[in-house]
Amino acid sequence: MNRSCVQLKDLPDELLIFIFKQMNNIEVFYTLFGINERLDLILQDSIFTNRLNFLKRSSKKFLNIFSPDIIFDRFCLQILPAVREKIQWLDVESSSLKQILCAADYPNLYRLGLFNIEEETIKSLFT
Repeated sequence: MNRSCVQLKDLPDELLIFIFKQMNNIEVFYTLFGINERLDLILQDSIFTNRLNFLKRSSKKFLNIFSPDIIFDRFCLQILPAVREKIQWLDVESSSLKQILCAADYPNLYRLGLFNIEEETIKSLFT
C-alpha cells in the first residue's frame, strides 16, 4: 500500500480558505501569518480581516483573548500593521484597547466594539 503525505502547502487556496473559516481568525493569524507569502495573501483576504474579535466569552464576562504577552505583542507589532487597511470592525476590551488602537491607523474602521471598559478610559482616549 502506498502512502502519501499531504502538507498544508499542497492544498488549494479554496480548501485552505474553507478550513481557516472554520477556525478563530485571531488564532489563525497568530499561527500562520508570516510563514510564507501565499498564506499571508490568503489571510489578508477580507473574509478574515473585516472583523477582528479580540474577546473570548467566559461565564457571562468578556475576557481578553491574549493571555501571553508575546502573542499580543506580535499582533500589535506585525499583524495589525500588515492588515490595517482591511479592518472594518474591531471588538476589544479595556486592557488591550489602547495598544490595539495605537498599533496602526485603521482607515476603513467603521465599527468599534468596546467591552469591560470604564467611562474614564473612554474619555481619556477619545477626547
